[in-house]
Amino acid sequence: MLNLTSWWLVTAPTDLRCGMDRLLVAVRTVLDREPIEGEAYVFCNRAGTRIKLLSCDRHGVWLAVRRLHQGRFVWPRAGATSWTLSAEQFAWLSMGVDWRRLSDAPISGCKQI
Repeated sequence: MLNLTSWWLVTAPTDLRCGMDRLLVAVRTVLDREPIEGEAYVFCNRAGTRIKLLSCDRHGVWLAVRRLHQGRFVWPRAGATSWTLSAEQFAWLSMGVDWRRLSDAPISGCKQI
């Protein structure tokens, strides 16, 4: 099972038709990071109705998709390449709740372009 310690949101809208290989390339090029075990990378479509979560472990790559029945995911505005989240903040985000307002933990940071 996954034991995730870091959550990275890629703020630019992503074509979610792409699979794990193209998303791994995006982690390397957009975030300038090498995917490592324990980190999750979250991508959102332009409409904000779907997210994909990508994570690597020592056995392979996990790719999960979540779609809301109604509403949109709360996503950071343009201006930052990525945001890091806590597990609690990701839990709020994945339910479609405004994680920026409900989480006790402060936003841990952003990487400016």
